[in-house]
Amino acid sequence: MSAPTKMALRFPKGRFAMLSVYSFTGAAIVASTIFSLLLFLSLDDNPLMQWLFGALAVIFEAGKFYAWYEFGERRAHGNYVGALSALAFYLILALISIGGSIGGINSATNAAQSEQRQAQAQIDAYNRQINAIEQQITLNNQAAERYIELDRIATGVARLQKENNQLRKEQQQLALERDSLPAVAQGSILGLISNLANTLGVSADQAQSWLVIFLSVLLDVFAAFFVGVIGEEQRFRHWYRHPHATPPTPVSTKASPRANEIDTEPTSPSEVPNEDVDSPYADIKAALAAKTLRCSKKAVIAEYALSQEAVDTLFTHLQQQGLVAKKPNHHYHWVG
Repeated sequence: MSAPTKMALRFPKGRFAMLSVYSFTGAAIVASTIFSLLLFLSLDDNPLMQWLFGALAVIFEAGKFYAWYEFGERRAHGNYVGALSALAFYLILALISIGGSIGGINSATNAAQSEQRQAQAQIDAYNRQINAIEQQITLNNQAAERYIELDRIATGVARLQKENNQLRKEQQQLALERDSLPAVAQGSILGLISNLANTLGVSADQAQSWLVIFLSVLLDVFAAFFVGVIGEEQRFRHWYRHPHATPPTPVSTKASPRANEIDTEPTSPSEVPNEDVDSPYADIKAALAAKTLRCSKKAVIAEYALSQEAVDTLFTHLQQQGLVAKKPNHHYHWVG
């Protein structure tokens, strides 16, 4: 598909669309860079080494997205060998970035789980103390029954009842302290991990691993997609503003391979087409004279994949030479 045909399909994206694209791209790149920094900064405690590793993470992230942008540029210009090399470079850096994202997201998830475990541990400690008191009260009741059987109510049972009353007070105090603790809030990510584990029938650790890998890959794919959108839009805007520039993608036609020989088009109707032997305009003139090509602008455009303006210029030049005339119904016919 030629550049004029592409421009007929759509127009350049508006300001709001491009602002959204740049915002999404910037947010994804920043998030990916931060997660990579979390991994690289944890490699060493020396401040100098942390600076070096941090700079390395930023370089890897910037190089990764530029490699993806370069892949799109080279593929659009038909440089498939260069596009493959850029793609290979991007994949290597993307693996490093995904590893950093996995480490960063996993670290944040583990921190949330650690806080929840600590809060739950405090509640479990209170529950153990309450259960221990309950067991002691049960033993005292059994001992009181034994004293009753031995007719020693005055000496044993009264003492045990007093001790049980004191234990009940301690049990109630512990329950009040336990209930006054801040509620253990389960974050959304922890709830998602729990639901995934129940749905997939796996452990929480396995569900967390799969979720972290999925989010890391999704973040890189998301950023790469919008970087590709920016690159495609830049190329399209160039073609839109320079409609006579040779499009970077190869032009395919259904009728004749001679369309691929077109390198330049006249930029204004006043220019005279080049009529060298190797020029497509010479081929068009010969085809029209031999009646092998219908004397019509649409036929010439379909056969040679020229722009509308180039064909208008050609027919104007042929009219000036007296080779083509226009009928009353505005159709052309060959008179040369």
